[in-house]
Amino acid sequence: MPGKEPPPLLHMMQRLIAEPSVSSVSPAWDQPNVRVIDLLAEWLQGMGFEVRKLAVPDHPGKFNLIASLGSGPDGLVLSGHTDTVPFDESRWRSDPFTLTKKDNRLYGLGSTDMKGFFALVLEALRGLDLSPLKHPLVILATADEESSMSGARALAESGQSLGRHAVIGEPTGLRPIRMHKGIAMECIRITGRSGHSSNPALGNNALEGMNLVLTEIMQWRQELGERYTNPLFEVAVPTVNLGHIHGGDNPNRICGQCELHIDIRPLPGMNLENLRGELDMRLARVLQSTGLELERQSMFGGVPALETPASAEIVHTAEQLSGYAAEAVAFGTEGPFLQQMGMDTVILGPGSIDQAHQPDEFMSMDQIRPGIAIIQQLIQRFCLT
Repeated sequence: MPGKEPPPLLHMMQRLIAEPSVSSVSPAWDQPNVRVIDLLAEWLQGMGFEVRKLAVPDHPGKFNLIASLGSGPDGLVLSGHTDTVPFDESRWRSDPFTLTKKDNRLYGLGSTDMKGFFALVLEALRGLDLSPLKHPLVILATADEESSMSGARALAESGQSLGRHAVIGEPTGLRPIRMHKGIAMECIRITGRSGHSSNPALGNNALEGMNLVLTEIMQWRQELGERYTNPLFEVAVPTVNLGHIHGGDNPNRICGQCELHIDIRPLPGMNLENLRGELDMRLARVLQSTGLELERQSMFGGVPALETPASAEIVHTAEQLSGYAAEAVAFGTEGPFLQQMGMDTVILGPGSIDQAHQPDEFMSMDQIRPGIAIIQQLIQRFCLT
């Protein structure tokens, strides 16, 4: 594909938002991201970048993009995801796929989470002379952050090195984030035996077994909060949320199967696999004499917690440029996978996380010029000086 200079900023945002790229664990919603990737590839090639478009293994229609200028082991990676969450068009007051400017806001699906970030990066590049590049600059665009994180996982598993410092442009109000909690979603299924409700001896009630499971999980949650704490987080303890339950089919039948979905958000330093093993052991113990069958299944691979040292150069620089001390948040990002690739990673981008995943998602225009300025200063600091 021949390169082409990117259009003006708002036109870039409109073009990116106009390309549907929903990612979802539900096949009915899931869409390819290739048209967004191709747009970015075209514009970055037009600015002199060497572009690699990488298919995500076992995910048809999903691609990552690595655009590089310069070479070497050191350098800066500016990273973002190209997908959006699903949406309910009936709850939007404007077309989700049309950039709508109103009341000093730019509305559109992905305007802040996070297609808008790519437009700001390209606009920042346009205002810089990159000819005296001393360290490489990489623009990374990934697939499926909002669902399986298959794009970031594939990059981490490839073992390649992209740079030393990374900034992920998730919406943080241009405040740096150096820590976030991890996330796991687990399905717990109990199978018993159905029977006529007039005689409990005719079956083995899975709902009654799930009552034991719920009690044990709530006890485990309390113990986790006593064992682990980090006052830098607004919610200083790990959380376990009881999110969904379904069991049985009729009041006059003994429940033969019951299923529970939970969300676990560990603090940095807590290992997801260890937590799953601990949960398995506790639930097996509480159900061991019931005759019920227990199955736990991870609903996706999970995202580890992130902690970039406060002493890291990218943290110090982001704090200096933004004027804010680095913070900790509860939501997850692709940061842990970039860390696995050897990059000190900070989350820092325009827009508010409060607007993400909402009808009438918007980016405040007040974030645009400061966002471009910070991106340019990051490039100056890590690539040009």
